[in-house]
Amino acid sequence: MDIISSLEWRYATKKFDPSKKLTKQQIETLKKAFNLTATSFGLQPIKLIIIENKELQEKFVEHSYFQRQVADCSHLLVLCIEKDTSEKEVNNYFDLEIKTRGTSEEVVSTFRNQLVDMYKNMSLEDRQLSAKYQTYIALGNLMTVCAVEKIDNCPMEGFVPNKVDELLNLADKNLQSVLMLPVGYRAEDDVMNGLKKVRKPMQETVIEIS
Repeated sequence: MDIISSLEWRYATKKFDPSKKLTKQQIETLKKAFNLTATSFGLQPIKLIIIENKELQEKFVEHSYFQRQVADCSHLLVLCIEKDTSEKEVNNYFDLEIKTRGTSEEVVSTFRNQLVDMYKNMSLEDRQLSAKYQTYIALGNLMTVCAVEKIDNCPMEGFVPNKVDELLNLADKNLQSVLMLPVGYRAEDDVMNGLKKVRKPMQETVIEIS
């Protein structure tokens, strides 16, 4: 499939086939795609939790407004943010850049100090909001990769974050949940399977300026 055909093939899966599982290689592809996702300043204030435990997945159902996708999918992906992006996290990024690229401190010091000051002057709420925006970038990237790899999925905001945080003990990891992405294979009797996409005409959504 070319990329457009792949995107036309995908839809928000409402019913998964619980008997079908993704391979380790497919999960590895999703892990790598997540880690390669672009984030603001490259700071990666986001984490991906991958759940393959049916007993645990069943506990998500009542906290996801009884949407069965979280339990019947092959794997449940939970996109989280770090509760804060501190000076330590900013410095860790630049230290990693120096180690990875062989860049000198002299080259990065000005930008390092600018970012440290910028994050210091932001409120905690704004730092968290910035991190949340990054999870949506990662979600879109994962959904596109899923389409190319013919992995069905269903992006979900419809859940109770504090309950999911409790289930996963995220407070102990200094994380909080933002989005979920059940992944697997569509059931043959999914009511959405095969329906035409409903989209506005392209001229109503795309503006070209020459």
